[in-house]
Amino acid sequence: VFSLSQNYPNPFNPVTNISFGLPVSAHVTLRVFDMLGREAVLLANGDFNAGVYNIDFDASSLSSGIYFYTLDAGEFRETKKMMLIK
Repeated sequence: VFSLSQNYPNPFNPVTNISFGLPVSAHVTLRVFDMLGREAVLLANGDFNAGVYNIDFDASSLSSGIYFYTLDAGEFRETKKMMLIK
């Protein structure tokens, strides 16, 4: 099944890991949004084979606060919340 895991660690400063799983090959976008819904970072945008992936997210350039990350893969979409504390 498609899956998006909670980032670890959470809260984090300034690096965290985001994991997701794909049961089939798919075009994947993984984006980070701020509280106002503005895209802050594009972490992944491309074709991925089936499998489990881990992406390290370095938020050094962002300010402290709550962010959301969204995985879009084919028909699947999921969003989770994370907290950056500096």
